[in-house]
Amino acid sequence: MIKIAICLPPEPSLSMTMMRQCGVEYAVCHGGLETIPGAAAEDQPWSLSSLRSVKETYEALGLELAVWEGRPNMEKIKLGLPGRDEEIEVVCQMLRNMGELGIPVWCSMWMPILGVMRTSFEIPTRAGARVSGFDHAALAGEPLTEHGVISEDEQWENLRYFLERTVPAAERAGVKMAMHPDDPPLSPIRGVARIMSNLDNYQRLVDLVPSEMNGIGLCQGNFALMTDDLPAAIRHFGGQGKIHFVHFRDVRGTPDNFTEAFHDDGQTDLVECMRAYRDIGYEGVLRPDHYPKMGDDDYADEHCMARLFAVGYLKGIRESVYTE
Repeated sequence: MIKIAICLPPEPSLSMTMMRQCGVEYAVCHGGLETIPGAAAEDQPWSLSSLRSVKETYEALGLELAVWEGRPNMEKIKLGLPGRDEEIEVVCQMLRNMGELGIPVWCSMWMPILGVMRTSFEIPTRAGARVSGFDHAALAGEPLTEHGVISEDEQWENLRYFLERTVPAAERAGVKMAMHPDDPPLSPIRGVARIMSNLDNYQRLVDLVPSEMNGIGLCQGNFALMTDDLPAAIRHFGGQGKIHFVHFRDVRGTPDNFTEAFHDDGQTDLVECMRAYRDIGYEGVLRPDHYPKMGDDDYADEHCMARLFAVGYLKGIRESVYTE
């Protein structure tokens, strides 16, 4: 059965207590992993001792650390610049440390320079809740980045170079690599190719360096913008054993212009998605994310109420689907 995880900092909080009270037993950590200049190796955030501390803190709070979403510096890797081999070695060491600690999945990203992009975070939705969104037209007239035009061919070559060196490390460590899609899945933006932006390219990714460890972080919000049949995409990649992690969320719109949505108010049939995960035998975790800001949510954690709604909703459709 698919498992529900939550992404919260590894520290006691009201939100963490609520999630445990809701029955959540798995954690996803999204901590930053930027290398600390001049620090000893054991003091780096990706070191064995640092990762062990995070894992043990989650365990003390009653959660099993199922996925690591922290990402070391990778811009030189993505751009094929001098110094990329040193960045790759950091990734490999992180994978070795994860394997030693039994952290089973790393969710990576491949979005050079621009990263995740939104043009607004205050779009009104149901009953005045606010969501984020992206409108490519708002970027009209924006110049190329300082790196100029970056082609898809360059990106594929840099990605191959990266995978050929990290996938063997992941295999030895027993850690699954789950590539998150471009957000938004649109290419190019400001002259920068974004190659994790359609289903054909995801098939090319998993075929590029064939391995049980080389797979997908299936963010449903982005995949729903790549296809009008997300359950079929889940079955396609899940049938190959390539789905290693799931972001369970939804959107409304197109890659050029979309808004986030409540889980019960998007453009995707999430019950059919849950059936697809059941049918492919996916046993990993999902996490809800990109929550709306709800009007009465005055906790320090501005997404607290929306997170509660999301977890309750997903537990409900999961029970319905798995007991059919």
